[in-house]
Amino acid sequence: MAQSEAGNCCDKLAKDELCCQRKKDLVPKVFPDKIYKSEQPKGVDATGMTCECGVFGAIACGDYPTQLDIAQMICLGLVALQHRGQESAGIVTSLGKCSKNFSVHKGMGMINNLFNDEAIRKLKGNLGIGHTRYSTAAASEVVNCQPFVVHTAHGALAIAHNGELVNCESLRREVLERGVGLSTHSDSELIAQSLCCAPEDVSEHDGPNWPARIRHFMTLAPLSYSLVVMHKDKIYAVRDSYGNRPLCLGKIVPVDAGHAKIDDQLAEGWVVSSESCGFLSIGARYVREVEPGEIIELSRNGYRTVDIVERPDYKKMAFCIFEYVYFARSDSMFEGQMVYSARLQCGRQLARESPLDADLVSSVPESGTAAAHGYARESGLPFGEVLCKNRYVGRTFIQPSTRLRQLGVAKKFGALAQNVEGKRIVLVDDSIVRGNTIGPIIKLLRDAGATEVHIRIASPPLQYPCYMGINIPTREELIANKLNADQLADHVGADSLAYLSVEGLVKAVQMNKTHVNPLKAGYCTACLTGEYPGGLPEELSW
Repeated sequence: MAQSEAGNCCDKLAKDELCCQRKKDLVPKVFPDKIYKSEQPKGVDATGMTCECGVFGAIACGDYPTQLDIAQMICLGLVALQHRGQESAGIVTSLGKCSKNFSVHKGMGMINNLFNDEAIRKLKGNLGIGHTRYSTAAASEVVNCQPFVVHTAHGALAIAHNGELVNCESLRREVLERGVGLSTHSDSELIAQSLCCAPEDVSEHDGPNWPARIRHFMTLAPLSYSLVVMHKDKIYAVRDSYGNRPLCLGKIVPVDAGHAKIDDQLAEGWVVSSESCGFLSIGARYVREVEPGEIIELSRNGYRTVDIVERPDYKKMAFCIFEYVYFARSDSMFEGQMVYSARLQCGRQLARESPLDADLVSSVPESGTAAAHGYARESGLPFGEVLCKNRYVGRTFIQPSTRLRQLGVAKKFGALAQNVEGKRIVLVDDSIVRGNTIGPIIKLLRDAGATEVHIRIASPPLQYPCYMGINIPTREELIANKLNADQLADHVGADSLAYLSVEGLVKAVQMNKTHVNPLKAGYCTACLTGEYPGGLPEELSW
């Protein structure tokens, strides 16, 4: 059920230390021979690797009131980010004139179900931020919907967050010691409340110094987040100093701008988003990524970098490499290249590492299609479709049991028998998590007449969980920790199975990128190698 509200007041928030006990029940302490376990609310069956969240913000330029429908733009931007989270969503807007109140609409469910014409009309404003959520650090409940709105001594503050704080215990303790109560389990509320109080060494005689407050928070929490923060007439776009979570900047241009160079186009407004995939649909153009550690201030006058929080000299950038493999939409831009081109290169590299004599290369649509095209081009084998996808069936990882997940594959795919019969097929997919869905697909192809089915995976085997905002199952649940490639091929009924190497994956995603400065390069491969960019989290006491 959707809810509309003006925000929660700091002095009305009650302490909720039960969440600490909840996490203690769910997350084992970290010891050298154990890996941090991504938590799940009790009773939830984690059925596979799931996406994180998506954040979006938009602000109009010039005099207010603006002619831009900011709420509608944010809504469309969130629709483009729907693949990053389908549990809840919210939009907060501001007229840019009063710091006391924001317009808020948020709730459980998909964006198109939450934001009808009536809801959009009520979200009056000249700037705003939005969020679409998949829960990682808190239960899927209305109370945890974002953006969070709190009232400070300087007016309302709204925040939306993508990622997961790896040191949330120490930050929670620091907030509680200030006498601030917390009413939810969400890291996002924790961030909002940490920004409500000014650091002791910051002077604010002329009003709140939000960049200084944000910087102070970033020094306390190194990983992992991309944030959009709104106060009255400004939006702050923030990315952690490791660059673990994506965030990019776009320019709203006139509808008749055409293909003119972006620097020559008039700015009607600015947008910031987890991914660039929705920019064209709202008349915006991709400008650049928010740099790791950068704090960007967006106002009616444009944007400017107000601060950069550096990571330690001995630490490299750690952009999540699975954004390229799995999470991001293929038309999004990272590091100066389109995600589709990186996935194409993954397929090419896979063909070099694991060649085959076969009749046809195909994919599990749509996740493996780009890599399958790359494999076909590099190997010289023809590409053809062998599976027909039912677009009205949701992702199989949302099914509540193994049996239903397996039946879900039959509902989700059909075999193109005339393309399959008598063929030796190379079937390419982006990843294998639990190994529940590939077996029924192979059976479907064999029943349609395929003589051989060879599986090629355009990423390395997943062996470790993630604690930075991606819901990857525990080590015990990851199939790669139980079976090697040959054993897994036997298990799922394939003639052979091979993964892309870690080195091959890194090489592939770097092939077309524009940034060559080694100081601005680096990837988090923790789920593949167990090497976490910030080290293992502190021993957890909650």
